[in-house]
Amino acid sequence: MISFIRFADSLSAWFGKSFAWLILLMSIGTGYEVFVRYVLNSPTAWALDVSFIMYGTLFMMGGAYTLSRGGHVRGDFLYRLLQPKTQGKIDIVLYIVFFFPGVLALILSGWKYAARSWQYGEVSVNSPAGVPIYQFKAVIVAAGILLFIQGIAQVCRCIIAIRDNYWLEADEDVFETEDLLIQKANMAEKDHIT
Repeated sequence: MISFIRFADSLSAWFGKSFAWLILLMSIGTGYEVFVRYVLNSPTAWALDVSFIMYGTLFMMGGAYTLSRGGHVRGDFLYRLLQPKTQGKIDIVLYIVFFFPGVLALILSGWKYAARSWQYGEVSVNSPAGVPIYQFKAVIVAAGILLFIQGIAQVCRCIIAIRDNYWLEADEDVFETEDLLIQKANMAEKDHIT
């Protein structure tokens, strides 16, 4: 079970970090558009579509990574006070009742949606450039599959929490600046005391 959790976490991390580079491409594309629009007075017809496509792809492909790191929004003002065993029981029910049906609907609907789009070579209707978008519809299915795999890993985490009363955390690879500052302050305080 632990090896599957590590596999799913690694898979989600690889895709999440790979697609995170779209932020750089979006920034370059937006910078280019601003330059040609306001300096050269020659706006592009494709910039808005491409930024929408990249942002949507980034958002979708980062979902499993965010799930693996516990980064999705939770209403846990009472939940956090519970023992891991109880949290695991609640989570496993919620995954089975809400998460998996929703992700399966995403995969199946996304498959139909992408297949239709590929059939007629869909292009964007938002601009006169007619940017092809059919290939990006497949992202819906890929994101759903990644979420499904990560969801199974999260259920495995729930089983471990129910059995052993502790949460198996994902390997930390990204830290909030505030957390790093708190760690640094705590270490400085310990050094000062000793």
